[in-house]
Amino acid sequence: MHPLDKFAHCPFCGSARFLTQDEKSKRCADCGHEYYLNPSSANAAFVVNGKGEMLAIRRKKEPQAGMLDLPGGFADIGETAEEGVAREVKEETGLTVKKVEYLFSFPNTYVYSGMTIPTLDLFFLCRVDDFSTLHAADDADATFWLLPDEVEPEAFAFESIRNGVRTFLKNLKKTPI
Repeated sequence: MHPLDKFAHCPFCGSARFLTQDEKSKRCADCGHEYYLNPSSANAAFVVNGKGEMLAIRRKKEPQAGMLDLPGGFADIGETAEEGVAREVKEETGLTVKKVEYLFSFPNTYVYSGMTIPTLDLFFLCRVDDFSTLHAADDADATFWLLPDEVEPEAFAFESIRNGVRTFLKNLKKTPI
């Protein structure tokens, strides 16, 4: 099912004549309101310690509970992607991010409350000075430090995260942190 199929009525006037216009939008035949389903902004953090180990978490909640992930999540209204990734790292690991560097992005889908949400996952390198506060919290069930040679991208929960991990590791071999 396409995510737009969940929207049966116009969110502006309530008309049931809210019709598919193309693969990414619907248009109301009564009031003319157009709705475009754009991806939600999500973020993922690569945190590396002084030993060159990469931080991973184990997901506490569905979707993909029990699988590995990177700290991260959805950006909140009114915050930048950089603020969002720093907030998510703090919420899930207790770590305070001192510097954020954008790396790359991958599209993804995320199933939540029975709806498939298209996302654009932004990946960041997050610098942390003090690791003494590290603990699993919020959506994280556990935290792990993994040496680059120990990282198995297929153990991570989502295709975008697996692609991000592969890209990060490939780039790490070219230019170590």
